[in-house]
Amino acid sequence: MPKFDGFPEGKISLTHIPGLFFSELLPQIDHLGELKVTLYALWQLDRMGGEVRYLLERDFLEDETFMRGMAASPKEAEAALGESLARAVQRGTLLKASVKLERELSLYFFNTPRGRAAYEAIQKGEWRPTGDTRLPVELGPERPNIYRLYEQNIGPMTPLLADTLQDAEDTYPAEWIEEAFRIAVEKNVRNWRYVSAILRRWHERGYDGRETRRDTEKSRRQYADWETD
Repeated sequence: MPKFDGFPEGKISLTHIPGLFFSELLPQIDHLGELKVTLYALWQLDRMGGEVRYLLERDFLEDETFMRGMAASPKEAEAALGESLARAVQRGTLLKASVKLERELSLYFFNTPRGRAAYEAIQKGEWRPTGDTRLPVELGPERPNIYRLYEQNIGPMTPLLADTLQDAEDTYPAEWIEEAFRIAVEKNVRNWRYVSAILRRWHERGYDGRETRRDTEKSRRQYADWETD
């Protein structure tokens, strides 16, 4: 058995562990691997920054020191990790959400109010890829495509209009399209002709998002004129 030499002198980093872990959760855990992944998750998530914190299975797998403590061989350690994570999820300590990128990824959240909110957002599809291999997903709804914007803000889409909307989505940036629909809704001019006129004018004369967001009376009159261009 390897011997632990004790904690060194001087300042050392500490991990915040909720008191309920010791009074409620610890007495229930009867599996060493489950205890290890639970404590490891608490430690890793406490070290992370940001509002939304989650772990991937590879966060455990890539820590060689931790994995050596799971089993004697790498293959056995990986199997032990899978079983231990499953136990922690079954107990409700960890929440497991799946997202599909190039392949399906499992995200593990701690079962706290913030973790539950993040888990529910993932279940609702309110996430988007980041391109970052360490944190491949961030919360926030994906930009709606033009068909959804049309149906949400104007009405049912006809088959004849589908090609027109697709051409617009291929031509204009998503930010422009969303902003044009927003303007149409604010002015209660809910028709595609008006939205299209705004997009054409921005394409011809340039888009100024700051001016658009200020939404001055001058810009409102200008948008009204565009409908008749």
